[in-house]
Amino acid sequence: MWPEIIASAKHGGLNVIQTYVFWNLHEPVQGQYNFQGKYDVVRFIKLIEKKGMYATLRIGPYIEAEWNYGGFPYWLKEVQNISFRTDNPPFKYHMKRFVEKVVSLMKDEKLFASQGGPIILSQVENEYNNVAHAYKDAGLRYVRWAGNMAVDLKTGVPWVMCKEKSAPGPVINACNGRNCGDTFEVPNNSTKPFLWTENWTAQYRVFGDPPSQRSAEDLAYSVARFFSKNGTLVNYYMYHGGTNFGRSGSSFAMTRYYDEAPLDEFGLHKEPKYGHLSDLHHALRLCSKALLWGVSSVQTFDIDGFEATVYENPGMKACAAFLSNSNRKIEGTVNFKGTDYYLPRRSISILPDCKTVAFNTQKVISQHNARTFHVAKESSMNNQWQMHKDHIPRFRDTRVRSRSTLELFNMTKDTSDYLWYTTSFRLEDDDLPRRHDIRPVLLVSNLGHAMHAFVNGRHAGSGHGTNIEKSFVFHQPIALGAGINHVTILCMTIGLPNSGSYLEHRIAGVHTVVIQGLNTGTLDLSQNGWGHQVGLVGEKLGIFNEKGVNNVNWTQAQNDMPITWYKRYFDAPSGNDPVALDLTSMSKGMVWINGESIGRYWVSYLNPLQKPSQSVYHVPRSLLKPKDNLMVVFEEHRGKPEGIVMMTVKRDNICTFVSELFPGQASSSLRESSKLGTVEHPEARLKCTGKKVIHSIAFASFGNPEGLCGNYSRGSCHAPQTKAVVEKVKFHYHSTHLS
Repeated sequence: MWPEIIASAKHGGLNVIQTYVFWNLHEPVQGQYNFQGKYDVVRFIKLIEKKGMYATLRIGPYIEAEWNYGGFPYWLKEVQNISFRTDNPPFKYHMKRFVEKVVSLMKDEKLFASQGGPIILSQVENEYNNVAHAYKDAGLRYVRWAGNMAVDLKTGVPWVMCKEKSAPGPVINACNGRNCGDTFEVPNNSTKPFLWTENWTAQYRVFGDPPSQRSAEDLAYSVARFFSKNGTLVNYYMYHGGTNFGRSGSSFAMTRYYDEAPLDEFGLHKEPKYGHLSDLHHALRLCSKALLWGVSSVQTFDIDGFEATVYENPGMKACAAFLSNSNRKIEGTVNFKGTDYYLPRRSISILPDCKTVAFNTQKVISQHNARTFHVAKESSMNNQWQMHKDHIPRFRDTRVRSRSTLELFNMTKDTSDYLWYTTSFRLEDDDLPRRHDIRPVLLVSNLGHAMHAFVNGRHAGSGHGTNIEKSFVFHQPIALGAGINHVTILCMTIGLPNSGSYLEHRIAGVHTVVIQGLNTGTLDLSQNGWGHQVGLVGEKLGIFNEKGVNNVNWTQAQNDMPITWYKRYFDAPSGNDPVALDLTSMSKGMVWINGESIGRYWVSYLNPLQKPSQSVYHVPRSLLKPKDNLMVVFEEHRGKPEGIVMMTVKRDNICTFVSELFPGQASSSLRESSKLGTVEHPEARLKCTGKKVIHSIAFASFGNPEGLCGNYSRGSCHAPQTKAVVEKVKFHYHSTHLS
């Protein structure tokens, strides 16, 4: 998807692409580097260059990013005497070594701007202000060291540190947030530019979260506000978030990442956000000469929150103005240079010639669209599933044993989400309750993140924490019998932590286990002697890919089987539309397509609206063959695999709304010498993506229609003859417009 995403970004008016460098991907084993295939960051930068765009490289190597362990490889945790992100010699040694490796790769390919390449900025560290209080003076020494180390690499381009007020020397401290035009104080040196490295296009989501949105109007306002206040660079976080494939997401992070960005998870234009920001970018480009070479001044008006910021260079005949209304409750009209301008609530009008309104952040001319999912009939044929139940171990099956339960991270070492805990104990008849309405209760204190309990081989229940409180207590009535009883717990993480101080000291897994309600009192099993097994047997045998799928016996699938693998073969959906899986019929686990994991799914974790946080999961077309694709699903709890639906994804339902009060589109504006020309009237435009054409138009009203885009109805004022005019529009065209 790289070329398509970069092309869409450029078409949307961007001129810079920002990317992380993921230490855990590029050095998964100490000293063994991987910059090949999908990890080829050099190729990615060259694709950006090929499109005529710039790049900013966030090397970190701590990146946070809702990414597993904040980008750190797990082996780093096991370096002797190491402490992350502080004045610690082992950490600084390995950090410097990796940063030098990345810089060397870029230099060898002449990718820094000083060498004629596209990289104009690099970043070291990330949001250190969030943890500085924990490390105190040692943290300040580390920040100075990191900045100086980066500068000494002599890349010939500036280095930045986001959210770090103490960025040393020439390193530029940058802002992250939603409204840096108002919240960012100033760079810590007057010679440094105003940079905004993360303008959050929504709120990233974890499993259990309700939907999160940020309007196109609010986002556009924040960008215009920042540039009106001497802003130099704004980066959208994210412009395209994509998918946390495999086990790449951090603790509880949803597999879908920043789906509310201008380019959604599937790379489709999310309108009107994509188009409205594109219009904003065009308007800002029209102001470029004044912004670069002009002197700024601010004019206030009588209405609170209204002001004009002007950038002017009379010698160059360059003048651009930002008319701002920061008031959330009041709209109004201001007189600027002898002309009245109407400003809606919390909006900014951009005047590239100090006369003509080319854009207003609150007036959305861009079309809207709605995402729809369509069953792929080709992929639904022969919906026959087979299953294989993974082995539930008992104490005698394990090799790693200890008196008490062992910590999960230290056991799995990030090779699997899963760790089995198992113990056995004997009960006599006298230990068991005499009454049939009283049952013993299994109580487990768990440090996170989730678990499934099995008693004598039968599933007894499940429990999980949350992103905010990862630890939890599981308690469930269970059936025990006289003689030997077996308690087995499958404990799991949903990604390693990615933020906060002392990441190297985080813990997870089973803490204590007791059985309550016995005749002889509470039975504490915490020191009973425990066996441990890392991962699933199916994982070790690789039964999720063609090479290993026949390493086990498969039988006809049954529904609602815990700790079970399912598989089927399917044909790829026809066409070129993105592909997705509807996993509503399943609970929790992971899916592989032709051996590649498309990420964790957790449909059974409902948000406060009592709906799954995510039930549809992205299947990149690059993973698919025309025929006989292997899908393998590991289900932890219960599910109905025949209910899994392969779908294609479209944004073909488009609509638009326009008012005579709207400005003409900036994209139709052109600069002729010092004069700015625009379309005379605002236009309602509809445009299909790719090679698609318009098949039909439903016209609501010319007057004061009510409702939202896609669900309009007539208002109290309507011109009936307009419907006939619109119906004369010729269909099967790529686009149309009305003015």
